[in-house]
Amino acid sequence: MVKHQPLQVYERQLCLSCITGIYGCRWKRYQRSHDDTTKWELLWSIILLFTFCLLLVWFYFWWEAHNDYNEFNWFLYNRSGEWSDGTVPILATTAAGFTYIAFLMVLALCHVALGQQLNLHWLHKIGVTAALLTTVIGVISVNQTWGQEWDVIPISLQATGPFLHIGALAAVTALSWIVAGQVARSEKTMFQVVVVLLYLSVLLGLYVVPLYISSPCIMDPSTLKQRPDVIGHQGAPMLAPENTLWSFQRALQMNVTGLEADVAISVDGVPFLMHDRTLRRTTDVGKVFPDRHMEDASSFNWTDLRQLNAGQWFLKDDPFWTVHTLSSREKRLIANQSVCSLEQLLRLASYHNSTVVFRLRRPPPEHPCYDSWINDTLQAVQESGVPQSLVMWTPDEHRAQVRQLAPGLIQTSVEKRRLQRLHLDGISRLLLRYNQASTQEIGNFSQSNISITLYTINEPWLYSVLWCSGVSSVSSEASHILKKVPYPIWLMRPDEYCLMWVSVDLISFAVVIGIFIFQKYRTSGMRSYNPEQIMLSAAAVRRSSRDLNVMKEKLIFSGHPQ
Repeated sequence: MVKHQPLQVYERQLCLSCITGIYGCRWKRYQRSHDDTTKWELLWSIILLFTFCLLLVWFYFWWEAHNDYNEFNWFLYNRSGEWSDGTVPILATTAAGFTYIAFLMVLALCHVALGQQLNLHWLHKIGVTAALLTTVIGVISVNQTWGQEWDVIPISLQATGPFLHIGALAAVTALSWIVAGQVARSEKTMFQVVVVLLYLSVLLGLYVVPLYISSPCIMDPSTLKQRPDVIGHQGAPMLAPENTLWSFQRALQMNVTGLEADVAISVDGVPFLMHDRTLRRTTDVGKVFPDRHMEDASSFNWTDLRQLNAGQWFLKDDPFWTVHTLSSREKRLIANQSVCSLEQLLRLASYHNSTVVFRLRRPPPEHPCYDSWINDTLQAVQESGVPQSLVMWTPDEHRAQVRQLAPGLIQTSVEKRRLQRLHLDGISRLLLRYNQASTQEIGNFSQSNISITLYTINEPWLYSVLWCSGVSSVSSEASHILKKVPYPIWLMRPDEYCLMWVSVDLISFAVVIGIFIFQKYRTSGMRSYNPEQIMLSAAAVRRSSRDLNVMKEKLIFSGHPQ
């Protein structure tokens, strides 16, 4: 007699197999479990969450630091002596690490939503550890070498804060589906209470975050001041080699109102334009004077400096990845650029009625102009014929003497000082890095008739924030980009922002309540069973759905006919 064992039916769960397989290498059905996650795996889940949050901040930092990539590369050049774009490997590794960790986070959330036990594979644990350690080392390195750049995060939040708040609220609202499902399925009252309280704490915290969001762009548009003037920092260094005549001419073509340069003094007393201490990066000094390429730029006389080419390096190194956008004519002009003197710059500015601001670097003590550097520079300014009202004088040394000899110069300080000291020194303008003046300080200086010029402003979002803050002018390496910003990127009345904030909160709260009610109703109406268990119902055997994988019937022979 032959007895038939009921056919066993498995439901195909390809999606579940992929989720558990990729996350924990549990591809087989028998490897999966609905048991509670072990404490060890909970610890790894916390490490994964922490790594995700840290990488999110790290990624956001580098995204917003795009304004200062050139500054970062210059710091690297001063340390290594070789020019390269150090942001490329950092951005590549950051993007790869963030994508990987975010993918693991999504898989972990899917495990929680499906009631699966978390069991991160050991290879992923190594990957998470590597991502965490790499990011921590990166944070420490930036903090030691470029610590001032961390200020870009709070400054950028003035532009992105209201929109990041909406995004974060949408994410936490969507997370309520998983939270409500866990609470509805759990039979432990304490667990339900703790989870609900934690979730509601985060949610309510997000609801009131706008109380602490401060942005100058949340204002009455009628009080918006005029567009800040743009000063070409080293000319237009994204389109032409820095501190060359062609660079300043390109900046003037972008409708800048002023030009900014770095000035050194040659051994024979001629002020010339040069940013670095040496000539290696921006000239062919290694080819023309191979034995002197490491010497200070001010140790050369003007005749030697005129022999150097100051443009070919730009075509070779392509520091801003813009060479491919240049025409053949522009490349020929760039290839023939030479070192520019201060007098040449001043004559160009005078012809175009543009303001000139320059930073004067004092030569070394053994230099013949070490004591006369201020007088030599002032003499060059006076001999150029440029109106004194167009020149912003920044050196603090002998400022009182300079004011007597050239009272028409715009006295400018590169250090933030008290208002009384500024007025005492006759200073009417400040030249500061953009992180050195808050919105309130900008307003206070403006009320005291002291104009502020902030550098280096290359991104439209930063230009918009400073515009709303009331800055009178900015110094930029990207005048061709700021030229395309005729109005702040966004501007919102306070009552409009309040309406948007309250509306988003109410919609979120309604969605969360609806999800909790639906999950409670859905769970209470379902028959509790393990989706992994084998179905023994004879009726299930007769189902002809293509989504079922029917096991072969087992024949059990209990005996043979006699």
